[in-house]
Amino acid sequence: MFIGHYAPAFIAATSRRSPKLGTLFVAAQLIDISFFSLLLLGVEHLRLVPGATKMNPMDLYDMPWDHSLVGALGWALGFGLIIRLLGRDWTAAAIGATLVLSHWLIDLLVHRPDLTIAGRPPLLGLGLWNYPAIEIPLELLFAFGGLWWFVSRTRAIGAAGRWSPVALAFGMAALQAFNWLSPQPTAIIDPAPASTGALGLFAYGLLSLLAWWVARTRQLS
Repeated sequence: MFIGHYAPAFIAATSRRSPKLGTLFVAAQLIDISFFSLLLLGVEHLRLVPGATKMNPMDLYDMPWDHSLVGALGWALGFGLIIRLLGRDWTAAAIGATLVLSHWLIDLLVHRPDLTIAGRPPLLGLGLWNYPAIEIPLELLFAFGGLWWFVSRTRAIGAAGRWSPVALAFGMAALQAFNWLSPQPTAIIDPAPASTGALGLFAYGLLSLLAWWVARTRQLS
């Protein structure tokens, strides 16, 4: 799942005790931001395998530092502490930490069995990436249902506030379409090219900037 991870961020952002939407967008994808960063550094690894799943050719065989439950809990705790140290209260910190952990729980729905508890078997994952007729509408419902929830509970600050959610929706849709429609490899690519990690980090950065703009141009009703 990609843009579906942002659903909890949209919902949490309607709480007056929560960090802003841009921060929550980073939290929602921090596990993948870690993975793609460590991939570029050669610490974690993936290969591209045709048909690894029907929707995703990534064979995610080495990602213990973030896609294990223990690793995800560590990132969640660290993110929450950073929010607290930046001057927010413990409620905001707990919301941010929960958003980080939500990534692993949502991944559990779509990944084939490649997630772990502590970096070793048993391997976990319900594998909805092998069922596009279920995963695609679920992802769209999560992402745009969450955006609707946020917009319906906030109001625009000037003209920019009317258009910023539209820009965010367009960015989410465009990047998700690119993710779904990109050509599948025809042979195993091991290791995956550096562009895999770089494109992932670019996408997360762009959407986080758009979410920051949305938060600047809308306020809770």
